[in-house]
Amino acid sequence: MRILFWGTPEFAVPPLQALLGEGFDVVGVVTQPDRPVGRTRVLTPPPVKEVALREGLPVLQPDRPRGEPFLAELTALGADLNVVVAYGHILSTAVIESTRLGTINIHASILPELRGAAPIETAIRRGFTESGVTIMRMVLAMDAGPILHVARVPILADETGGELRNRLSEVGAQALIEALALLDVGLLPELEQDHARATIAPKIDREHARIDWRAPAPDVANAIRAYDPRPGAFTTLHGVDVKCFGVRASHMHTHVDAPGTVIAIDADGMLVACGEGTVRISDVHPAGKRRQRVQEWLAGRGIAIDDILGEAPPVRT
Repeated sequence: MRILFWGTPEFAVPPLQALLGEGFDVVGVVTQPDRPVGRTRVLTPPPVKEVALREGLPVLQPDRPRGEPFLAELTALGADLNVVVAYGHILSTAVIESTRLGTINIHASILPELRGAAPIETAIRRGFTESGVTIMRMVLAMDAGPILHVARVPILADETGGELRNRLSEVGAQALIEALALLDVGLLPELEQDHARATIAPKIDREHARIDWRAPAPDVANAIRAYDPRPGAFTTLHGVDVKCFGVRASHMHTHVDAPGTVIAIDADGMLVACGEGTVRISDVHPAGKRRQRVQEWLAGRGIAIDDILGEAPPVRT
């Protein structure tokens, strides 16, 4: 079976490495173009491209994966199957059907729940206790194709979005190998999704990541965990954005303080009032500065007890 691999970020690296390690014939890689990264804007290849180049694989990096010249390049590679993992572009019907066995995809949720761009963060944000990966056959509609294989994992109590992403990347790699082995011997049934049960995990925008201190402590903690380390759940203090990390919720602590009030600061971080209960936050990243412990922020007079996070800055006259 000749496989053309489509993927871009670090999440896609373990599945590609698993294919190569298991001896599959990977005929090439399609990934996004190199992008400027960091403050110096150095042009940097995607993680998948770096692996492909080390393995001597052909690499295609179209701005958009469409058009007759691009389809001709795909045909020339002679793949039997497309495998897509977090590539980053919607594929046309012509691309999806460009190989003898079509196109399969690794999606980081248990479909039909959490179709869309941010299933990992959304699962944590919504308080799910279970996640997983679905190997599905791709169709033109987003994440709506038949299910081929599912692997389930529990979401750990204090797990962050980044930690769950790393874990699901490895789970997805193993599930992919299992699915391909079954596909190769004709033992991989296709199960149509129950579209009536579908839910959406939309792309994360700035307001998704804004902390709402009026929510109960478990919901605040879930939001902070979901966006750790990227993009980082944020609040404001004196008109400056501050990202928060390392959170724990408490149902036991009662208070009469306004939501967002910093009740206490100690070696373990700052205790912040929520709509119900409190959360303790160990690390912050104020805009324009580096990530640091809360006590270091306190020592630099960036924060003080009784400050109110998320409060609008005073109007200057």
